Amino acid sequence: MSPEFLLTAFVVVVMPGTGVLYTVSNGLFRGGRAGVAAACGCTLGIVPHLLASVLGLAALLHASAVAFATLKYAGVLYLLYLAWGMWRETGSFAVGTPQSAARLRSIATKGILVNILNPKLSIFFLAFLPQFVDAAAPTALRDMLLLSGVFMVMTLAVFIVYGLCAHAFSASVARAPRRVLWARRSFAGLFALLGIRLAFAER
Repeated sequence: MSPEFLLTAFVVVVMPGTGVLYTVSNGLFRGGRAGVAAACGCTLGIVPHLLASVLGLAALLHASAVAFATLKYAGVLYLLYLAWGMWRETGSFAVGTPQSAARLRSIATKGILVNILNPKLSIFFLAFLPQFVDAAAPTALRDMLLLSGVFMVMTLAVFIVYGLCAHAFSASVARAPRRVLWARRSFAGLFALLGIRLAFAER
């Protein structure tokens, strides 16, 4: 495993995207455990894309306009659904409020869907992982799986940090109800923008 892969993977993981936004919003509005649950869900949501890249299925998605568009627009609708739900929510931050196990599972499940319904991830991994593997080597499949595992671990660790940092910041914001409402509306707008951006994404 090359230092170039580790550095590039780290840069990719820390860049703000849909998964980061979802994890931060949960850490901010629902608490540290919710942020960790969101991080776990978002990480699990990239597993199908990684496996698709390793097995070559991502190439089929890239080649099929119908499959790509179907998955893309499902992702768009889901992001708009998240945006609408957050826009309508008017409650205060869940600072110090424990989340039930069922609620945490729901947060994790939504995180899985956030990433599964983004076809751009399969296309990204299809282009990204082979750069660091010798396709002619007899261990190419094993090496791809290893890199995928490292990428997942890195994603989980970074996202957990994002979620916990957001929770640490929430206490100072929760004292002002107008700030809470402004924060919710801002995150709703960001989810909507990401949905619109995905709608115009090309293969």
